[in-house]
Amino acid sequence: MDDRQRPSNSARDNSSRPSSRPSSPSSRPSSRPSTGRPSSSSGRPSSSRPATGPNRDRRREDLPARGGSSDRRGATRNVSHGREVSDPRGFRATPQDRDQSRIRPRIFEPDIPEDVTGEELEKSVRAELLSLSAENAKVVARHLVCINIHMDSDPELAHKHGIAAAHHAGRLAVVRESAGYAAYRAGHYEIALKELRAAHRISGDVSMWPVMADCERGMNRPLKALNLAGSDEVKRLAKPEEIEMRIVASGARRDLGELDAAVITLTCKELKTENEEWAVRLRYAYADALDAAGRKDEAREWFAKCAAIDHDEATDAADRA
Repeated sequence: MDDRQRPSNSARDNSSRPSSRPSSPSSRPSSRPSTGRPSSSSGRPSSSRPATGPNRDRRREDLPARGGSSDRRGATRNVSHGREVSDPRGFRATPQDRDQSRIRPRIFEPDIPEDVTGEELEKSVRAELLSLSAENAKVVARHLVCINIHMDSDPELAHKHGIAAAHHAGRLAVVRESAGYAAYRAGHYEIALKELRAAHRISGDVSMWPVMADCERGMNRPLKALNLAGSDEVKRLAKPEEIEMRIVASGARRDLGELDAAVITLTCKELKTENEEWAVRLRYAYADALDAAGRKDEAREWFAKCAAIDHDEATDAADRA
């Protein structure tokens, strides 16, 4: 069959993949019997007639598979090697031969107390879980409740609940964000940064920007923290997050040994504010930066101003004053 005319390149499809059939009727056997050909539609000699043609002296097992010469692209019929030989798309491996790194691994799921139902979440959070199946949404909601329960008392356990929640609903921003905060509180800064970046990609929310910058500090990358602090996204932050970003940026300056710059970063009109939740943190961070820069008298003054509005004694400002 070597003298059989192959289809020309112009008769093929425009794609790089070889056509699955000849491009013209003349290049394949007709369905009708014709003079000088065997009457069998299979194209093989009938058992009742003597073999004729160019393959009459060849054994059946030596003949190419039906469809043409074995050296023609696409002619192979060996299923286990077919596509990898003739098809640019490649051959789909059997399940046991697939890359194990692409198979979703099983994870450890911490126990959830029976009295946790998931209804404890805010309605806005539960609404974001409606895209999940009812059963999956309930599991994710219960894990999110456990994150809130253990965030302060057992950050590591809260982090495990965060991993489980993200495993079940990794495409939801609220879930990735919660998992990121849990990892951050547990000190797993690389994981936290990954989760918060994912949440930002999904939702576009920039409120987690200060925590992302602090994760960079936690991984000893203060310059990257400063890059985040100087990005355009900071302009979109609400006032509480803006103050937090100032505090993180000041800490990054201290990490670099730029103590005076750390003080300047926190020097702002908001230091006069007294009735906001973030005012205590801002005054404490400013006093601490003054102390690190060797400006002891000014530091004691601002520790005293911090203690004056720290009614819950959330800091040790009174002692340091």
